[in-house]
Amino acid sequence: MGGPAAARRDIVALTGLLPDSHVDCFADALPHDRLSFMPTWKLTIEYKGTRYQGWQEQAEGRTVQGEIRKAAEDYFGEKVDLGGSGRTDAGVHALAQVAHLRATRKRPSAEIQWELNERLPYDIHILNIDPRPERFHARHSALARCYLYQISVRRTAFAKDFVWWVKAPVNLNTIQNCAELFEGRHDFWSFTERPLEQGSTIVVVEKVQVAREGDLILIRLVASHFLWKMVRRLVGTLAQVGTGKLEPDKVKRLIKSRSAETGPWTAPSAGLFLEQVLYPGDSVANLIRPGIPVG
Repeated sequence: MGGPAAARRDIVALTGLLPDSHVDCFADALPHDRLSFMPTWKLTIEYKGTRYQGWQEQAEGRTVQGEIRKAAEDYFGEKVDLGGSGRTDAGVHALAQVAHLRATRKRPSAEIQWELNERLPYDIHILNIDPRPERFHARHSALARCYLYQISVRRTAFAKDFVWWVKAPVNLNTIQNCAELFEGRHDFWSFTERPLEQGSTIVVVEKVQVAREGDLILIRLVASHFLWKMVRRLVGTLAQVGTGKLEPDKVKRLIKSRSAETGPWTAPSAGLFLEQVLYPGDSVANLIRPGIPVG
């Protein structure tokens, strides 16, 4: 988790002067008052993930984090520390991703927002920047994540990058009833990619909501964290139930078992949005609204 030790490590890593194997030792020796030299900001970001290999920086491929880092380092004229609240996979979008930004130079939030947006590509936009205490960490300080998935019941010429078109008729009531099975504390081993690499596959899902908005079926999931491809596997399973290809009783058995059967049901990344990251004092909106509407 976060705290002074993690923050000190961030400062040392930011210098880029030590190999990773030496960072922790040096960070432990860094005085607590050095933290005051690292102005910290909370960034709220929207992006269209279609052109990117996800949020997190990779050795190869264009990423959202990489683009923001490049813009920030060009503006500040130095290396910066940039970390997100969590990863989004290739093709996944964000309505309000959160990141922390640390630099040695203090700048007005409004100026940073303007300068970064001037440098960012058209499909990444900084919605807001607020100063935060130096120990704020986008991932460790977060309490929950909220994802939104959009299923379209018709073919669309304009929103294909933001929906999954399910061609078969979908029974909304069946999906709503089945979605309740995922709420609570469960082992989601059957609903993640490479479960043996995930550590614990126990997740507490706080809420699953299903609603109809025009030609869209909207599915919102709220949990403290999600496993790799978990949201897309849950949505794909609900689509199987809603189109009559899978019985709800089978879903109950999948939750209690360890099966690879859900893999082929994984919903496409195009329909998925990171809707909100919740911190102390935040709450999830009661109504579900589309990320991108379909008339």
